[in-house]
Amino acid sequence: MGKTRLEAFSDGVLAIVITIMVLELRVPEGGHDLSALRPLVPVFLSYVLSFVYVGLYWNNHHHMLHATHQVSGRILWANLHLLFWLSLVPFTTRWVGESPSEPWPAAVYGCVLLLAAIAYFLLQGSIVAHEGPGSTLARAIGSDWKGKTSPFFYALGIGLAFVHPWLSYALYVLVAILWLIPDRRIERRLDAPRESAT
Repeated sequence: MGKTRLEAFSDGVLAIVITIMVLELRVPEGGHDLSALRPLVPVFLSYVLSFVYVGLYWNNHHHMLHATHQVSGRILWANLHLLFWLSLVPFTTRWVGESPSEPWPAAVYGCVLLLAAIAYFLLQGSIVAHEGPGSTLARAIGSDWKGKTSPFFYALGIGLAFVHPWLSYALYVLVAILWLIPDRRIERRLDAPRESAT
């Protein structure tokens, strides 16, 4: 099967996820100056962090599918599994924004991040299994240290939520920063045939 429908559907779901999150940002009631925005700071910060995460998934998902030639039924289900966990991001974002100092919202937020990371790993593995160990994606992934260390930090963050929720958020931000650092492995693999042809 071609990958066009999978890409279009995934892009649509992630666009809806971001739309739902931004619609949760409510105009302050009973105030018309900047001080009225103060109670909304945790809500806005949780939105920013979640927006960054959804953006990271969209970016990496795009690169991964760009290196994929065909999809199978297994890949379709693995992709739906990833989208399921990402579709829960607006719910956990709102909960964290409304109760930033409580342990359970921070822990559940981390659980969604952890399960989304596992789902992404399974999707990546399904593509490699379908296209073979010599495929562009398999060669580009390499050791994948970010993909392997991120779940550890998420799990640690979940545990730390019951010590102090802000420690959890610090870890979640740290992982986001790690992924914001440009990683051109797939781009380099895709550019290699063009460079050798010139």
